[in-house]
Amino acid sequence: MRPEQVETAYARWAPIYDWSFGKLTSVARRRTMEYVSGRDGSVLEVGVGTGLSLGLYPEGRPVTGIDYSADMLARAQDKAAQGNLPVTPELHRMDARDMDFPDDHFDTVLAMHVLSVVPEPHRVMAEMTRVCRPGGEIVVANHFARETGLLHLAERAISSIPGTVGWHSDFEREIVTEAPGLRVAHYEPLPPLGVMTLVVLEKPVPEVKLPEASPRAAEAVAEPIA
Repeated sequence: MRPEQVETAYARWAPIYDWSFGKLTSVARRRTMEYVSGRDGSVLEVGVGTGLSLGLYPEGRPVTGIDYSADMLARAQDKAAQGNLPVTPELHRMDARDMDFPDDHFDTVLAMHVLSVVPEPHRVMAEMTRVCRPGGEIVVANHFARETGLLHLAERAISSIPGTVGWHSDFEREIVTEAPGLRVAHYEPLPPLGVMTLVVLEKPVPEVKLPEASPRAAEAVAEPIA
């Protein structure tokens, strides 16, 4: 879907999202937030939507949320404005393909039920990698296409209906698991029936190579002192 199509689709979904799709993804969201809550440091939530996850963060965690849909983000801002959340999130309308954050900025970058909706998910993964600190983690909860069986056939049928659902039912897991510069650290199919999967990817800390000693310096070290 093009960005304007995504925005139109979620403008329709925003008023009913929490008690429709939000209910369907509640198990996966709670398990994912349980994992994220066990980590320290700052969090960027890509596709924060209506803010369903904001009440599940540990007290005082630095949280930044972005979303492309102004209608969805407005509902997250309403939740934050009520003042009864455990965090005080910074919320921004932003395109996840071109984030306005510096490199190596967040300890954890989180995306739940987002990558199968956005245009150019490869670019989104690259941006998530860019803004994640070395040694940090990218946490993804998403639906991935089945390779066989009845669910595979159903996904293929849904994917052939353009623009009606707003997400790619045939989304390929390799877009996440084989993203450049990352290593899969955890892979967990989630109930019910493994429809959603939790994937944790580590961004390695670059190796620091010490400069090699010059031949003259090496000789000086080897020569005995008179």
